[in-house]
Amino acid sequence: MDLSFTPEDFAFQQEVRTWIEENYPQEMRQRMRRSPGSSLTKEDHVAWQQALFSRGWSAPGWPVEHGGPGFTPSQRYLFDLEMARANTPLIIPFGLGMVAPVIMKYGSTDQKEKYLPDILASRTWWCQGYSEPGAGSDLASLRTKAVREGDYYTVNGSKTWNTLGQHADMIFCLVRTSDESIRQVGISFLLIDMHSPGIEVQPIITIDCPPEGHQEINMIHFTDVKVPVENLIGEEGKGWTYAKYLLEFERGNAYSHGLKAALQRVRQISQLERDGEEALASNPDFQQKLSETEIAISAMEFTELRILSSLSAGKNVGPESSLLKCRGTELQQTLTELALEVAGSYGLAFDNPAPVRGLNVEPIGPDYAAATAPDYFNTRKVSIYAGSNEIQRNIMAKMVLGL
Repeated sequence: MDLSFTPEDFAFQQEVRTWIEENYPQEMRQRMRRSPGSSLTKEDHVAWQQALFSRGWSAPGWPVEHGGPGFTPSQRYLFDLEMARANTPLIIPFGLGMVAPVIMKYGSTDQKEKYLPDILASRTWWCQGYSEPGAGSDLASLRTKAVREGDYYTVNGSKTWNTLGQHADMIFCLVRTSDESIRQVGISFLLIDMHSPGIEVQPIITIDCPPEGHQEINMIHFTDVKVPVENLIGEEGKGWTYAKYLLEFERGNAYSHGLKAALQRVRQISQLERDGEEALASNPDFQQKLSETEIAISAMEFTELRILSSLSAGKNVGPESSLLKCRGTELQQTLTELALEVAGSYGLAFDNPAPVRGLNVEPIGPDYAAATAPDYFNTRKVSIYAGSNEIQRNIMAKMVLGL
């Protein structure tokens, strides 16, 4: 196992750092510092992703033959590290990081030519249609049906917990095309135009979303929606295989970069907030919490580096993606808890005006406190989405421990 970086790796890291400094807009930086992500519009995200596209970096995980930069695993790791350090907007993953790999591996030539260029250039916005009402983490129990009628499928059903579907041009969906004794066998993978007649996007207002604030979750209803047969990925009834492949990309991300950046922000804020006469950072109990969290993040980082070494040797992530998902999401929650503790009474101002252009209402308290409560509540979901952590532990028990 080789955990070292080469001089070429460090030169690349400096190149990324310099590019961010020259191309990351100051106005966007200020809004991200105050309220990461929640103060950005669709247009902001698209503008940032298209800036990366102009440099050739919008899809760091894509192979060269499909327009990607062809990063080595080490370069990908350092690229993500520099993005996290600069607190840049996250790349919206549904097109670039999730459906695109499925199209590359299982899609037809026509599908690759039709969809991949627009995904790469962020000309289309994608969303995900997996979860359904009443299904919980049992994805195989989905009931959205797609009935073939000549050259079209007619789709009826509902998808829930859909992220940012109100902005989407396309949705990739798991649908039931047949009823089998083994439920997974009757599932297919469809690409659906969100502008099709019969699609209704219904907002779900979550607890982290104050009035007039950032709303991201939706219920999507399909009523007699016509989908061309050529929008079927691969073979009918093989959608479960494609869905599992996609979930490797949804779960197998590196977490330590963002965790370390978040911990650093908590440390900086704890130097500013007071605990009596001294800074909160001087409180022994709080120091212990920070130290324990830092140790856990370091362990996470070395786990990711071990996986990076395997990837460099040509191996796949495999069930280790479940380990990353479990530990990474738990630490995300821990850090939002610490941030809320540091913000103190300023964190109580839940409906705190975000730095929206043109808004003339003064925020309550320091900038760093504005999003602590919404971030805390929003992060409760991370141990549930992409397969709950309980499900991930079952996968690890079976695939790693052989239980």
